[in-house]
Amino acid sequence: MLSSDCGRPDICNAKPHRFELENAMNILVSPQTAIALPQRPLVRIVIVGHVDHGKSTLIGRLLHETGSLPDGKLDSLKAVSARRGMPFEWSFLLDSLQTERDQGITIDTSQIRFRTPSRDILLIDAPGHAEFLRNMITGAAQADAAILIVDATEGVRDQTRRHGYLLHLLGVRQVAVVVNKMDRVDHDAGRFHDIEREISGYLNGLGVTPAAVIPISARHGDGVARRSPDIAWHEGPTVLEALDQFSPARHPLDLTLRMPVQAVYKFDERRIIAGRVESGRIAVGDEVRIMPGAKFAVVKSIEAWPVPNEARTPSEAGAGQSVGITLDRELFIERGNVLSPASAPASAGRSIRARVFWLDQAPLAVGTPLVVRLGTAETRGIVSAIDKAVDPGHLAPQAATTIGQNHVGEIEVSLAQALAGDPQAVNPFTGRIVLELDGRIAGGGLVLAIRSPEASQPQHGAARFGQAGESVAARVANLAPRFAALPPAGRLALLRDEIDGRIVFTTSFGIEDQAILHMINDRGLDIDVVTLDTGRLFPETYELWAQTERRFGRRIRAIYPRHDELERLVERQGINGFYASRDARMACCLVRKVEPLDRALNGARAWIVGLRADQSANRRDMGLITADAKRNLAKLSPLFDWTRDKVADFVSAHGVPINSLHAKGFVSIGCAPCTRALQPGEPERAGRWWWEDETKKECGLHDRAR
Repeated sequence: MLSSDCGRPDICNAKPHRFELENAMNILVSPQTAIALPQRPLVRIVIVGHVDHGKSTLIGRLLHETGSLPDGKLDSLKAVSARRGMPFEWSFLLDSLQTERDQGITIDTSQIRFRTPSRDILLIDAPGHAEFLRNMITGAAQADAAILIVDATEGVRDQTRRHGYLLHLLGVRQVAVVVNKMDRVDHDAGRFHDIEREISGYLNGLGVTPAAVIPISARHGDGVARRSPDIAWHEGPTVLEALDQFSPARHPLDLTLRMPVQAVYKFDERRIIAGRVESGRIAVGDEVRIMPGAKFAVVKSIEAWPVPNEARTPSEAGAGQSVGITLDRELFIERGNVLSPASAPASAGRSIRARVFWLDQAPLAVGTPLVVRLGTAETRGIVSAIDKAVDPGHLAPQAATTIGQNHVGEIEVSLAQALAGDPQAVNPFTGRIVLELDGRIAGGGLVLAIRSPEASQPQHGAARFGQAGESVAARVANLAPRFAALPPAGRLALLRDEIDGRIVFTTSFGIEDQAILHMINDRGLDIDVVTLDTGRLFPETYELWAQTERRFGRRIRAIYPRHDELERLVERQGINGFYASRDARMACCLVRKVEPLDRALNGARAWIVGLRADQSANRRDMGLITADAKRNLAKLSPLFDWTRDKVADFVSAHGVPINSLHAKGFVSIGCAPCTRALQPGEPERAGRWWWEDETKKECGLHDRAR
């Protein structure tokens, strides 16, 4: 399943003896000019601009000026043009579709490799025609830098501005402007400076400062690779010199691991997770987190085909490689999940904010249903907000109620299922979305944020949990009204958004815990789920544990008592000595539950529990969200104000499995020796530690004095 042993796919996958165009045309080049050397930086540059402003002509001239065409190639192309009854144009080197040659416009994007004195260049020729903006976006999305071409006779056009705005939209910050066809305005410096001022002012307004504005005549070669007397008044670089000044993007190997899952295959006894490593590295023994859902596992193997000998079994893969891996445990993983380091997971949520370019004829409006694609994942969504709508042709803000065709805006989309990815500024490989409307591509753009829909952003300057400035108790007090106003799932989402750090949900597989786990899983929240296995649970509880893992497709991590402490406890009081006194029972709970809980919460910033106010008088006073002073964390009981009947209705409506003991009169279920079924009329927790006073129905986990 490992496709390559190379960590630099842009070099290893290159075919150095030919230009690779996306469609039917391959142009042979001289081996001595095209061999890519690993130590030379590769820069991807897209060339954009209004139709007929000379992009393809400039590229053809660049190939000629850099000696990248083999002997006789120019003559053969001129002969092809003569047979077609058309005058020779440099653009014919690139027009890879018959339709283009007939109509004289570039439709698709073509990718061409050549070399400058200090760079390997991958030049992307994107179409300028308005009807083919989708193709232009495809080309620009791959680029580290851009050349924006302007016709000296026509000047800056709406399509020129639109392409400039798209470069801004796609995060391309290195831009050189080329003013072509200077020969048609008699190399007039005044005309050049007028265009220079106009386009520079426009780009500066977008936050993009041109690296250079260069006068050229691509047809005659002026300003492309050499300075000519006709433009001796220009003191800036030539086009080739400008290309050499562009910096390559940060290599994907240097970014954090992101591996979107393409498919999961069952092969003999292995479940092979297949996908492309978009950034970073993955190695055998790495602990990974699978998002959404926050499942943890360790990479057990990286599969290879054909099966190598043991000495050559791959142990690591890097960005650009398509791989198949196995994990150390069985988890429910599906297409669209993202593997990332356990310590630096991808973002996940059911609300996504993005800056988008809209292509469909029908305006994009609040309430529009869409399909959102991010990496290998896709889900339905509804536009919930529109902001900063702009016509990039005029850079004129419009009323933020709709986004028209070929216009730009920021949108918020509420998703049917959680997606995993990153803001584009964090990782461009998992930070771009495609929008589909009625079965066709209708737009795309950059991810600005992925979050849970109810979780609004903290106010400017406000401290978050885990940050300096405000104590946990003070922060909890300030946020309590916001939690009270939300439903339980919204409370969980808000907690995740407010917490900088690890959140732990401890489940004992009670009916409340099952409801909470459903909400966490449904929202794709990054929350650790653990259980305290005392070793004395009911068989029915262990059965539900396994059933729950299957239902939600995630492993629930168990924390066990320390063996030496457990041995000393049994030696002191016997196997059932806890019946003797409350102190003996509390000693048992301390070893089997409280100490394991402390380990489970070590390093956590928040703790989620299934407490309800109406369970007992003691719990009624605990609160929806409180500060655990001993552990310095926030403690949330999202179902605090729900009744048991409401919880039962919820799990029934969502098909969530519950403990079969509930049907036998068991309500609050803990360790088997300490739990019995209720008698008619008894309160909810009467079956726990039934030999003790009603006011002492706690084990120490929720002791407010701790």
